[in-house]
Amino acid sequence: MQTNLIFIGHITTPYNSLEECPSNIDFNGPPCKLVIKDEFLEGLTGLEPGQNILILYWLDGADRTLLTPVKKGDENKGKKGTFAKRAPHRPNPIAVAVTPIISLSANEITVKGLDCLNGTKLLDIKPAIKLENC
Repeated sequence: MQTNLIFIGHITTPYNSLEECPSNIDFNGPPCKLVIKDEFLEGLTGLEPGQNILILYWLDGADRTLLTPVKKGDENKGKKGTFAKRAPHRPNPIAVAVTPIISLSANEITVKGLDCLNGTKLLDIKPAIKLENC
């Protein structure tokens, strides 16, 4: 059985190159928009400003063969494997962020400080849950 991903929209950010893009989420960073395709707009029903959401997005340009990525300048430091880092280079380049909704409009959700390039494909949005007593 073949699995096909369905992208529900895209993300707009001020970052057009990897050099501009931060290496992690910045909750005080610039506004970013989740732009939802028309056929998925009904799925936004019930979301509200201030609510924390889990955002899943696809990192197109990632190297899917690296399992121990090393940042420039870190060659002599202890290495961590892909699954111990938030690095984009992984077998399935799915990025995830939990952030509050700043505002909602007809087909856009505004959040802050995502760590992806402008035009990044949006996979899914889910309400974020807080784990307590773990």
